[in-house]
Amino acid sequence: MFSSKVKETVPAPQLVSATPAPAPKRPARTDHAPSIISGDLIVSGTLTSSGDMQIDGRVEGDIRSAGLVIGEKAEIHGEIFAEDLTVRGKVVGRIRARKVQLCATSHVEGDILHEAFAVEAGAFFEGNIRHSDNPLTDNAPTRKPSPQPVVVPQAAPHAVATAQPISVPQSVMGPPPAVSPAPGMPGRSLAPIATLTPLGSTN
Repeated sequence: MFSSKVKETVPAPQLVSATPAPAPKRPARTDHAPSIISGDLIVSGTLTSSGDMQIDGRVEGDIRSAGLVIGEKAEIHGEIFAEDLTVRGKVVGRIRARKVQLCATSHVEGDILHEAFAVEAGAFFEGNIRHSDNPLTDNAPTRKPSPQPVVVPQAAPHAVATAQPISVPQSVMGPPPAVSPAPGMPGRSLAPIATLTPLGSTN
């Protein structure tokens, strides 16, 4: 007898192409590179930037910026308006910023109007500091007017009192006494001598 063998057919494995998942896209960077004033530049005038700024040179004028970094060798003579300010150099003038940080190498001479303030050990600061919820639009503290010289008028010279003649009524003086001519001088007579009689006295 013959036995029939049935061959089992195994299905061939199917190849599945694995496609990698797309990588998430990084958000486009909107921050621009900071504007840099190098150490060999001297700027006279107002600097205005809507972005960040780093100053390593000398500026004689006001500065308006969103973010501002003042380097160790920088020197600013003017008023500063900024959202975020880091000072490592010298500033002579008023500062108005939301966030102010004075580093150990900073030298600041002027008033500071801020919302958040931080200072490192070794920083030099001379002036007044005041907190404000909105330092960029808040009115700055009024400065005291400088004293004006006072002119003192010269005193008028003292009047010199002069003696005035006093007229005495005839009733008080009484009749003038008769005066005879001096001997040896005929025709000439001496002037009458008036005698004053005190008031209230009786003869």
